Amino acid sequence: MNAVLPILLAVALVLLLAFLLVRARRRIGRLRAALNSASLELQQVQMAFHRFAPRRVVEEIIRQGISIHGERQEVSIMFVDIVGFTKLAERMEAEQLVEVLNGYFECMSLAISQHRGYVSKFIGDGLMALFGTPHSNRWHALDAVWAALAMRAALKDYNASLESRNLDPLEIGIGIHCGPVVAGVIGNQQLMEFTVIGDAVNTAARIEAQTRFHQVDILISQAIRQQLDEKFRVRELPPITVKGKREALTLFTVESYADRP
Repeated sequence: MNAVLPILLAVALVLLLAFLLVRARRRIGRLRAALNSASLELQQVQMAFHRFAPRRVVEEIIRQGISIHGERQEVSIMFVDIVGFTKLAERMEAEQLVEVLNGYFECMSLAISQHRGYVSKFIGDGLMALFGTPHSNRWHALDAVWAALAMRAALKDYNASLESRNLDPLEIGIGIHCGPVVAGVIGNQQLMEFTVIGDAVNTAARIEAQTRFHQVDILISQAIRQQLDEKFRVRELPPITVKGKREALTLFTVESYADRP
């Protein structure tokens, strides 16, 4: 009996260790699954946030919380709008209109992002895009004009697809200006967005509105023109007074780039 007892104790110990090992492995498996699930959820949250703010801003929100300090920056602001959108909307069914708009926003946004721009917000049938924020970029004015030319080309291709479906082509107006702004996350706990505020924003919006008066698709301010090289084919337009400005603005329409058709 004395010889059997140690064996029984050893067997019991082995069984206990095996039980604890199995339970530990199961617990580790559950923890690993929970960790993977949490990681997936975090990735989904980050992807969702990336729709509303640049990556650097999203990462800072995740590290520090919602509050993001404002920062003064020199940026280029672009406003884009569809010409004659009200009449266009009246001729389309709601579902078709949304489909056309989504396709339009997709190709415009792609042209902007390919030139280091960021779509700050969609405004009805228009949008506002930023260049030079949140990452400072000394070439923001040049990027904005290249983006505008790319948008012109992208719209030509998109219009071809619309016409193949017997739908009316779209016309757009693009206004670009640069200047000092305050950039940051603005809003409340329920709704917030990364955007910029300042007189330069209002001026860019006023410039875009002048595309209809001058009947051109791209208008830039003198501040933007001064940062372009001579290969850009631009045409100066008569000075015009806009709301909120004491002095008349000298505007330029961008026709092409010398090395491109």
